[in-house]
Amino acid sequence: MIAKLNEKKSYPWIVVGLLWFVALLNYLDRQMLSTMKSAMMDDIPELAKAENFGLLMAIFLWIYALMSPVSGIIADRFNRKRIIIASLFIWSGVTMAMGYATTFNQIYILRGIMGFSEAFYIPAALSLIADYHQEKTRSFAIAIHTTGIYLGQALGGFGATVSKHFSWHFSFHSVGLLGVLYSLVLIFFLQEKKTYFFDTTKKSSIRYEFRQMFKGLGILFGNISFWVLLFYFASPSLPGWAAKNWLPTLFTETLHLDMSLAGPIATVTISMSSFFGVLIGGAISDRWVMKHLKGRIYTSAIGLFLTIPALFLFGYCCDTAAIVFGAILFGLGFGIYDTNNMPILCQFVAPRYRATGYGIMNFVGISAGAVITEFLGKAADNGGMRHVFVLLLFVVVSAIVLQLVSLHPKTIDMTEGDEV
Repeated sequence: MIAKLNEKKSYPWIVVGLLWFVALLNYLDRQMLSTMKSAMMDDIPELAKAENFGLLMAIFLWIYALMSPVSGIIADRFNRKRIIIASLFIWSGVTMAMGYATTFNQIYILRGIMGFSEAFYIPAALSLIADYHQEKTRSFAIAIHTTGIYLGQALGGFGATVSKHFSWHFSFHSVGLLGVLYSLVLIFFLQEKKTYFFDTTKKSSIRYEFRQMFKGLGILFGNISFWVLLFYFASPSLPGWAAKNWLPTLFTETLHLDMSLAGPIATVTISMSSFFGVLIGGAISDRWVMKHLKGRIYTSAIGLFLTIPALFLFGYCCDTAAIVFGAILFGLGFGIYDTNNMPILCQFVAPRYRATGYGIMNFVGISAGAVITEFLGKAADNGGMRHVFVLLLFVVVSAIVLQLVSLHPKTIDMTEGDEV
């Protein structure tokens, strides 16, 4: 039965469906903590200080960032199915363990381990989807997968709500157990697919693997377009992670709402609008790129442009309707941008280096996210968080201009023969 399933023409879409739920758990597990601060403070009083909470969120990002290039290199060299399953199993186990934590240090260490394990998922998953889906369906396939990320982010916003009715321990235990069980399901239904092959006639050794790794890094960093993509990926990550980690707090302070209400409003609004944004961006991008090689780039730039007025509203408005509208606009635009990052990378990087390339992009993007997360923690203690959101719009403008001026793809889907 499983063998027949893998032979179906629809199997590439089945792969997207299987990984969609993993993507949901990936963001649900990490996002829950952002709205559970109040529920956890009674048991872990150190969380009452915003700077400490910022450190807790940032440790995940720093380790996730540092491991992303490594995870990308490993995904390009080894079986991505096994990497995805192991990653899911470990971070789900960590989520369960967080429900048993009794001190700030325990939560801090577990968040670090979660960052380590989750870093291995996205580069492996996106490169696997890119291998199953060619240029005509690539953006939309990744868009569907990305909707899982945003739905997971939205559901994470209910962490405080579930904790209020049950306990924060129950929230971590139940979601963690679900991920552990699903990792067992993937063993039977998920299959690897490589569109390239390494020379298996050469005896593998640590020295040989390192030589191949540095060869790949040399090809990537010798590509000027890849440097532009690094900046383009990092810059929007500043407002992106600021919104993910601090928008519930901004809603609480600006609209004077309890976190059990502000958390769902903030995360669901931005996540659901991003949900539709990735679908819109994926559909438009796949059609536009068939008519113009910069179609994906133009689509991505339009998405980022929509985040500019949203950041302005976050900083200057105190009205509920205006801020919620800003969150909708931000989510829609960021979703359109987000779904096109890997497809744009595929126009400049050959298949055997895409997981590595995306891993490096994750490193710079999430490092930027870690910086802004810590910075906003200090700004929140000083009452200046809203002004930071306004300043971030200038970073977004710079990224849009650089991308439009500097990126000139020569193909929809770069192959090994296209490399210079």
